[in-house]
Amino acid sequence: MSDALAPPETCITTVRTLAIDAVQKANSGHPGAPMGLAPAAWTLFSRHLRHAPGRPHWPNRDRFVLSAGHASALLYALLNLTGYDLTMDELKRFRQLGSETPGHPERGDTEGVEITTGPLGQGLANAVGFALAERMQAARFNRPGYDLVDHRTWFICSDGDLMEGISHEAASLAGFLGLERLIGIYDDNHVSLDGPTSLSFGEDIPARFESYGWRVMSLDDGNDVGAIDAALTEAALPDGRPTLIALRTHIGYGSPHKQDSHASHGSPLGDEEVAETKRFYGWPVEPTFLVPDEVAAWRDELAERGEEHVRAWEKVRDAYADVHPDEAAEFARGVEGRLPEGWTDALPAFGPDDAMATRKASGLVLNAIARAVPELVQGAADLSGSTNTDLKEFDKVEPHTFDGRNIYYGVREHAMGAISNALAAYGGIRPVCSTFFTFSDYMKNTVRLAALMRIPTVFVFTHDSIGLGEDGPTHQPIEHLAALRAIPNLVTLRPADSAETAEAWRIALERTDGPTALVLTRQSLRPLGGPNDVERGAYVLRDGADCILLGSGSEVAVAADAADLLAADGIAARVVSVPSFELFREQDAAHRESVLPAGLRARVAVEAANPLGWHELVGLDGSVIGLDRFGASAPGPEVMEALGITPQHVAAAARSLLEA
Repeated sequence: MSDALAPPETCITTVRTLAIDAVQKANSGHPGAPMGLAPAAWTLFSRHLRHAPGRPHWPNRDRFVLSAGHASALLYALLNLTGYDLTMDELKRFRQLGSETPGHPERGDTEGVEITTGPLGQGLANAVGFALAERMQAARFNRPGYDLVDHRTWFICSDGDLMEGISHEAASLAGFLGLERLIGIYDDNHVSLDGPTSLSFGEDIPARFESYGWRVMSLDDGNDVGAIDAALTEAALPDGRPTLIALRTHIGYGSPHKQDSHASHGSPLGDEEVAETKRFYGWPVEPTFLVPDEVAAWRDELAERGEEHVRAWEKVRDAYADVHPDEAAEFARGVEGRLPEGWTDALPAFGPDDAMATRKASGLVLNAIARAVPELVQGAADLSGSTNTDLKEFDKVEPHTFDGRNIYYGVREHAMGAISNALAAYGGIRPVCSTFFTFSDYMKNTVRLAALMRIPTVFVFTHDSIGLGEDGPTHQPIEHLAALRAIPNLVTLRPADSAETAEAWRIALERTDGPTALVLTRQSLRPLGGPNDVERGAYVLRDGADCILLGSGSEVAVAADAADLLAADGIAARVVSVPSFELFREQDAAHRESVLPAGLRARVAVEAANPLGWHELVGLDGSVIGLDRFGASAPGPEVMEALGITPQHVAAAARSLLEA
């Protein structure tokens, strides 16, 4: 190591003051956690994290997740000082419009940020997902003498992360599976936004994680670089368990009046306090954003070290390719995000006699394409038998055994969503996760974050309406479709029969710029025999010149039956299947006009859900038959009848519009 490099203490102070200055200049942010965490974070980034700042997408890099995303100024300082493509000008634009340094780490905005972490607890669960992805890819591709996939996942979490329920779910699963390459630092600073954590938080965190099956180390001094270094070294030695280092830190360390106070948690220190803090560090008050030359020299040191890591791995990759060319080609294809050639040939064709629930059709499709798409994996929240997502020809992921393609998440919907997002962000894996539609509320944040990141997670939600029947209103979704359709970048697909379901799966897997939600029935649906133009979002299933009847999912059949009733009265109704609002909006004006002619204003939509959104398609003069109440416990057809989701009701609404 060069004598021109600054010692750790100088680097740590640089990290602290860069974070302080960024928050102060923005007049917004969280300076306290970066001030307390700087020794641990610098030690990790400079000595233990195997990364290549000049090659940030190198496949075998260690993954780092800042679950305490409010401490983003810490991460940005580290990325700048270790050589990532994040300039000092961007640090000075912290939290400003269009900057590469947003208030919380955002995947895609900042080079070196692996995944979006903002809502507390998400990052910890994402880290579990990255660690699981590494083990699954290692099981799939590594061969004796060739460890093509061989890295660790590190995370930093806060008290707030560990208060959130998702942390319990994710940590429990990680311990159960024995994800020994997962290492976390818990920033135990005893302070949250409202004040001391003792206001609401008093459990024994080390004991809690030990009960989950983690190895736990406790360090009493967050400024003891030697002890931190030793703990990180030990944590990297596998013993069959993930590791948590509980590190006692001091929020706002060095601030004369705000150390160990919530006053330094979420607000700038203020000019006078900044000056006094820098004097405590022995640091110049001016200039701001100071990086001494000997600290800047670390950029070249770590860049070269990273290149050495990459060159060593590339030798392994090339030797591997000589011995295992097919596997090497598959690995490269997955990293590039390409689906196998001809995979759509595996999609089953459904005929006029294939009446079935769309969840059942989905299961048939999923199992068929799983043979052709080896990177496809599925997991369910203790419901794979009900969501029909189990991949029957493939093994399950088990403790210390990761060559399966079925992940049993247990009743942990929120962690399931966040872990699935990390599997998608990791690359080379196409994750599917499933639960009942009404339970999507438990994981709504993860669906939203997948859309924010534009990653191709596939969410399967079954038991999609009051049509599921006897389980009653607690299990019957009402407002959920409207909520999903309101999320930008998410495509929601509610197929009307088995043929539409197969096409929905093709669309879901071919999407690379965002997640997809498949919303499926428990009850059987008859084949509709239409043109099956799902990719256009809405299409004419049956033509007619007098009025338009629209529906999605199981209610398309209701609309078709209503058209038959109207035909008996000499009224020709056009029936339109609307599997996806989002895809229909993407179509050109000509297609939209061909489906919903402007001159045909008598329009009725039917959906067993809250009617929000449908007036976009039926217009202000149209009618929407939906639900403004919860469901009921009874056989599905009886509930549909009692709540007015019937052909007779739809036909009557159409007659009223035509007579008006």
